[in-house]
Amino acid sequence: MRPADDRLAEALAQRLALPEVVGRLLAGRGIGLDEAPTFLAPTMRAQLPDPSSLQDMDAAVARLGRAVRDGETIAVFGDYDVDGATSSALLRRFLEAVGATVLVHIPDRLAEGYGPNGPALRALADRGASVAVTVDCGITAVAALAEARAAGLDVIVVDHHIPGDHLPEAVAVVNPKRRDETTPHRDLAAVGVTFLLVVGLNRHLRESGWYADEASGRTAPDLMVLLDLVALGTVCDVVPLVGLNRAFVVQGLRVMARRGNPGLAALADVSGVTEAPTAYHLGYVLGPRVNAGGRVGEASMGMRLLSTETPGEARRLAEALDGFNRDRQAIEAQVLLEAIEQVEGQPAAEEGGPLVLAAGEGWHPGVIGIVASRLKERFGVPACVLAIEGNHVKGSGRSVPGLDLGRAVIAAREAGLLTLGGGHPMAAGFSLEPDRIDAFRAYLGARLAEQLGEDGSILDPVLDLDGVLTVEGANTDLLAHLDRVAPFGAGNPEPVFAVIDARIGHADVVGMGHVRCVLEGRAGGRLKAIAFKAADDDLGQALLTGHGIAAHLAGTVRLDRWQGRTQPQLIVQDMVRVP
Repeated sequence: MRPADDRLAEALAQRLALPEVVGRLLAGRGIGLDEAPTFLAPTMRAQLPDPSSLQDMDAAVARLGRAVRDGETIAVFGDYDVDGATSSALLRRFLEAVGATVLVHIPDRLAEGYGPNGPALRALADRGASVAVTVDCGITAVAALAEARAAGLDVIVVDHHIPGDHLPEAVAVVNPKRRDETTPHRDLAAVGVTFLLVVGLNRHLRESGWYADEASGRTAPDLMVLLDLVALGTVCDVVPLVGLNRAFVVQGLRVMARRGNPGLAALADVSGVTEAPTAYHLGYVLGPRVNAGGRVGEASMGMRLLSTETPGEARRLAEALDGFNRDRQAIEAQVLLEAIEQVEGQPAAEEGGPLVLAAGEGWHPGVIGIVASRLKERFGVPACVLAIEGNHVKGSGRSVPGLDLGRAVIAAREAGLLTLGGGHPMAAGFSLEPDRIDAFRAYLGARLAEQLGEDGSILDPVLDLDGVLTVEGANTDLLAHLDRVAPFGAGNPEPVFAVIDARIGHADVVGMGHVRCVLEGRAGGRLKAIAFKAADDDLGQALLTGHGIAAHLAGTVRLDRWQGRTQPQLIVQDMVRVP
C-alpha cells in the first residue's frame, strides 16, 4: 500500500464528501486539507505566477516588445518533439495575432540534430530576422548562439533543460532550472515557460499602448485559447502534473474539447478520438502523431499543424502525420526487437552499473528514444539506445525514478566523452564518436551506480496500491470521484487498486494479444477486466486458465465505452490466487 496518513485520509473524505478510498488516495499523494480544494479544482487564477518572477523574463519581454512595436522580423527556433512543436506553435500564434512578422525553424533530426546550430541561425538572419527565440532548446548551445550573435541576431533562450556550467550569451535566458533561479515552478515543460513569456509580453504590449490605437484595429488576444497547446506539450513531456502544470492541463483539456484549434481538431478526427479528450489521449494518441513528423517525416509538420488556421491544411497535415506514425511504429518494432536481443546477450546490469545500452548500425535516430523507453520498462533500469551512422553516433536515454540520467549525461559531455549531450532526470539525448561508445557506457554506468546507493533499493520492482475495492465497489460513482483527481501522469500517477475476493469468469484473447475476462464479486456484482498484450505472459495465462478460481487482482479502473455502453473496467496489472 502506498504510505498515507490514515487520519488525514479520513478527514479529507469527511470534509470533501468523498469515498474513504479517495480520501486515502489524496493523502497518499501528500495533499493536505488546505491544499485539497485547489487540487481538486485547479484554476489559472490561483496557480499562475507573475512571469516577472522568473530570471531574465523582463529582459526577454522588453526585447520582444520592442521588436513587435518596431516591426522587426522575429525568428522562432524550436525542437522537433511535441514540447518543441507546441512551444513554437504557441509563440507563433501569439506573435502573429499581435501583428508581428514571424519565421519559424524546426531543425531536421538527421541533417541538423538537436538544438540551435550556427548555419540555421545565420540563415534566419539572412532572411531578415533581427531577434530569435529558442524554445525547448538552446540552454547548452553556447557555440551556436555565439555564432548567432556574431551574425547580428539578438537571441532569447526559453528552455527547461538542465544548464551546463556556463549559460549561453544571450539577451535573456529564461529557464526555471537555472542554478540562480528561485521560482518554485522548476518542473514546467518548455511550453509552460513559453506561455509565461506570452503572458508577460501581452501585459507589456498592453501597458505600452499597443492595443490602445483604435485606428490599427489591434486587440489583445485571448490567451486562454492557447492552453490546449500548453496541455498537450505538458503531458507529452512527462513533467509532474502538480501545481501549475496540473492547472495548465485541466484548463487546457477544457479548451481542447471546444475544438477551436483546427490542427488539433483534425488530428483528433484522423485518430478516432470522438469523446472529450483526456490526458491519456494527449500522451498516447495525439502526441505520438505530432512527434512522428520529427521522427520519420518532416520536422516542421507538427508545428505547422498546430499553428495553422486553415481547416483544409490542417486535415492534410493530420493525415500525413497519421501515416508517418504508422511508419514509425513499424520501424520502432524492428529496432526494438534487435535491441532486446542485443541487451539480453550482455552481462547482467549490475556488472556494468544500473544501465542497459544497445547500439546498432542503420537504426533510425527518430525511434531510438521510444525504444530506450521500452527497454527501460522491460529491464527496470535506465536504458540508452544509440544509432550508428558512419563516424557519427546519436543516442537517446530514458531513466527510472530516483536516477538522474540527464545529470550523468551532462557529466559525460563535460568529461569529453560526448560531442553533445543534455537532458533532465528522466530523459537525455547525446552524440558521440563510435570509438567512445565503450568508454561512455562504462562512465555512465559508474555515475548512475553512485546515485544508486549501497542497497540498490531504487531498482526494486514495486506496485504501489492506492486502496482496496470489492468488485461491487469498482463502480461509476467511484469513477466520478476519481475524475476529480485526474489528470493522471507523472507526479500524479493513475490510482492502482486491489480488487479483492473476486472470482474469475470466462476469459478469452481479443485484439493483439489482449486477455479479457469478467470478475464476479461475493455480493453478485460483475466487473469487466482486461490485461493488455498479456496472452503470452504469466499474467495472461493465469487469467485464461483461472475460470472459477478466487483471486485478488491489482490494476486501474477506467470507463469502457463500447457500442454505446459505458461501464467500469479493470485494467489488470497483476493477480494472485486466493488459497
